[in-house]
Amino acid sequence: MSHHEIKYVSAAEAVKLVESGDHIYLQGSTSTPELLEQALADRGHELKDVTIYTGFGVCRGRSPLCRPEFKDTFLVNSFFVNNGFRAWIEEGYGTTTPRFLSQVPGLIRDCTWRVDVVFLQCSLPNEEGLVSFGVSGDVACAAVESANRLIAQINPNMPFSYGDPVVHISDIDACVYCDTPLVEVPTATPTEEEKRIGEFIAGHIPDGATLQIGVGGIPNAVLQALSSHKNLGLHTEAMTDGVLPLLASGVIDNSRKKVLPGKSVASLALGSKNLYEYMDGNPDIVFKDVAWTNNPYVIAQNPAVMSINSCLEIDLTGQICADSIGTRIFSGVGGQHDFVYGASLSEGGKSFIAMLSKTGKGKTKIKPVLTEGGGVVTTRFQANYVVTEYGGVDLRGKNLPERAKALISIAAPEFREELSEAAAERFGYSFLRLK
Repeated sequence: MSHHEIKYVSAAEAVKLVESGDHIYLQGSTSTPELLEQALADRGHELKDVTIYTGFGVCRGRSPLCRPEFKDTFLVNSFFVNNGFRAWIEEGYGTTTPRFLSQVPGLIRDCTWRVDVVFLQCSLPNEEGLVSFGVSGDVACAAVESANRLIAQINPNMPFSYGDPVVHISDIDACVYCDTPLVEVPTATPTEEEKRIGEFIAGHIPDGATLQIGVGGIPNAVLQALSSHKNLGLHTEAMTDGVLPLLASGVIDNSRKKVLPGKSVASLALGSKNLYEYMDGNPDIVFKDVAWTNNPYVIAQNPAVMSINSCLEIDLTGQICADSIGTRIFSGVGGQHDFVYGASLSEGGKSFIAMLSKTGKGKTKIKPVLTEGGGVVTTRFQANYVVTEYGGVDLRGKNLPERAKALISIAAPEFREELSEAAAERFGYSFLRLK
């Protein structure tokens, strides 16, 4: 089916399919369907009690649905707070549902969450009439299966990726043509401190390992430090520009993976136009439903899974907070727990939580106790390597005073004394006797 045979309608016409009381899933990653979102906002005064499910995404700005006069129109329920909705949720109008990312699709499939309508952004159709919503398979796959109305922006800038995030054009109830570039997430250039973290982690990754890698300066520093490794595999949640040099040079060849050997596996993409062009029609990359990519038992089948994530703060017992700053929800659990657990079950697997030792305001991120209200994303029962610019420590098998001593050794030097005093007060002689 060619692009010219599609019967396009305006965004205003398309969103007439939405009724009061509907539950809408809004696709995320770098492909939030903004024309549809704006058209829905334009109908805000005639609708009521419309639930909006959102997840991980990078938006161009605050969502047009987030206006005080729409407080009874659009009820935002996010499972990973993104920049389009963060302020709205903080203001108390929207809210968030805690759930491991691998288990969010299950909420839709078993009808715990009803999804009536999906707002998607898709590629042009291929010869068979299939369109791809490739940069955001994640939870969109389950939403598309479950909804009874699909409304899509058809965008020539959306790469066609193979795997789960495809749908036949005839299953879409309203198509809106749109030629806006996808949001680009610039590749963060690692600082000197981040490079030190990257080199430490790369030094603990064996040849033949399977990588799961997050987004940002530290993950990019790790990827840059892997350039002389061999036979690495990629089974990750988010595909980023950082992996492109390793794919081009053959460092990542997926030859030793047990799950989809020979293929790079991801659930969503976050990057530049280069990444989207590289993905487009590339049979060596497979995008899958996040219920599968992030299933710890699927992850664990690969050899030497290396899970590399970051956090906001960690306490002296190894409790890792990654979703909130005190009671203020900043993001969500994402796939951190899924991959930390999957790596722990993988033969030779390791998980790394990497962070700079201090916040931008100069406060220590290694703390006697978490900030009141802070959420534990990775529990102290699962913490493995923790890495800062001062080095890395392995908490696995260490008792509480040993953990405290290890973590203090990688804290910023100016905080080590007060952290030691807090540890001595909390753990008593068992800490003091550790010379």
